[in-house]
Amino acid sequence: MEQDNTLRKGLLPRHVQFIALAGMIGTGIFKGSSDTLNMAGPSVVFAYLLGGLLLFIVMSALAEMASVYPNHNTQHLLSKAFGARTSFIAGWLYWINWIIVTVVEVLAAGSFLQFWFTSVPLWVLALICAVFIISINLTQVKFYGEFEFYFAGIKIITLTLFIILGLCMILGIVPSPVEDPISNYTAHGGFFPNGASGMFAALLVVMFSYGGAELIGVAVTETKDAEKVLPKVIKSTVIRVILFYVLPILIICGLIPWNEVSGKESPFVQVFTAIGIPGAAHVMNFVLLTAVLSAANSGIYATSRTLYSMAQNGEAPKRLARLSKQDIPINGIALTAIALTFGVFLAYQTPDEVISYLMTIPGFTVLLIWLGICLAQIKLRKHYPKEPFFKLKWAPFTTIAASLSLAVIFISFVLNKDNVIGTSVCLGILVVLVVVSFLYPKRAK
Repeated sequence: MEQDNTLRKGLLPRHVQFIALAGMIGTGIFKGSSDTLNMAGPSVVFAYLLGGLLLFIVMSALAEMASVYPNHNTQHLLSKAFGARTSFIAGWLYWINWIIVTVVEVLAAGSFLQFWFTSVPLWVLALICAVFIISINLTQVKFYGEFEFYFAGIKIITLTLFIILGLCMILGIVPSPVEDPISNYTAHGGFFPNGASGMFAALLVVMFSYGGAELIGVAVTETKDAEKVLPKVIKSTVIRVILFYVLPILIICGLIPWNEVSGKESPFVQVFTAIGIPGAAHVMNFVLLTAVLSAANSGIYATSRTLYSMAQNGEAPKRLARLSKQDIPINGIALTAIALTFGVFLAYQTPDEVISYLMTIPGFTVLLIWLGICLAQIKLRKHYPKEPFFKLKWAPFTTIAASLSLAVIFISFVLNKDNVIGTSVCLGILVVLVVVSFLYPKRAK
């Protein structure tokens, strides 16, 4: 353990960029796109564009603050803006968020492995995946970065090939069984089959899919030359994510009618099957496996670093700030591993409906964290100790507009009758954290 007890800056620019992409390009596009298509049809692309605009504002606000306050992650910035209590609540809420995400992703990885190992119980395969992911996070942070770089690369290459092949089929360059792809955009109820309300309802799911971008705010403290790297990474990442969501959705709607997207399997598998590509199911199953393993890997990273940051600030037990010889927060990973093991066992024992209810919590947390980033930028920018070399254009008006939009989405989510159980659990956790924040003694300097 190093004397200064600080995290090693082992993440390179390409690592940080792919960590951001890995956090956002996962089950949200490969699997969750079926939900958004069923809600809004082809018009869901506007929801992805609007969500992408909010994402750009949030991440630009984060980059601006990072340029003024070096080595400050998202939680540090919230603490500086709103005090220790807000930081305490946000930190533990973020930890709970990623624990739930990681549990679900590990279970999903186990279910994808069952495609090939049908006789092996789900809990065995999920446990193997959990051990694999935890082992990666027990090594130096640069190895975590390398893992994310290559696994994110698999997802990006798959999407790129899908986009190129799909566009060629829609434009008639490559023959396909679909005679008139353009008609799929206007038939079956039109481009807005469920009206503007359907598109807005899909926006809630879209925001959840974009969740993970704020992981850059966690990784910044372990990034070399973060002040120079972060603004470039955020700009390129947001543009690429919007392209990797909007273009595939348009291609899916062109190659198969949106109302034939079943939701039982990935829309990508449906498209590959419909156009007759041999071995499509095996290829996509492998890609989906890498996607969820990548997301679970990011979950372990996010939870352990969040606990480390809170321990340093006196918002969690000091033991969680202990670093190993590889300069990774060993006790934080151990606690996360215990929670993950318990979560895998509990999730295996409970019906699928309970897991789907729990999955509403990550979206709830994403909205709060994004809103917190915007509000922190609005407050801190008046008191910057130096001029930021990266500035959010038209601030504070852009940040205020984003804050209002996120608040409206949040309220709509809470008032949605389909989310009663999930909302109750979310608000219950939030109330408990608020109460505990008044009781927990802050021991940080």
